[in-house]
Amino acid sequence: MFVLAGYDKIGGFEGTQQYMASVGVPGALLPLVILAELGGGLAIVFGLLTRVASAGLAIFTILAALLFHADSDYVQQLLFMKNISVAGGLLILAAAGPGRISIDHKLGWRW
Repeated sequence: MFVLAGYDKIGGFEGTQQYMASVGVPGALLPLVILAELGGGLAIVFGLLTRVASAGLAIFTILAALLFHADSDYVQQLLFMKNISVAGGLLILAAAGPGRISIDHKLGWRW
């Protein structure tokens, strides 16, 4: 989910910056958003720095919910709830840590 979202933002860079600005978020933050989504998403896929990546993406997802989906519109309410649910799953992953086939496990990292 995060890898695809980050990748899509590269192709639609200007449009995404304009959308961010329309809700009061500086478009200059878009490279950091792309890095968080692509980097954090790939880190979770490969199990590298799993706890750090999942906790960071949980915070990112909650902020995105509050900034972009806290609206009375029904669709935005659904997206808000989706983001909060995803953040909950990420927090569970942060607490549980990586599995046996992760890079973290192979390196013996517990954090």
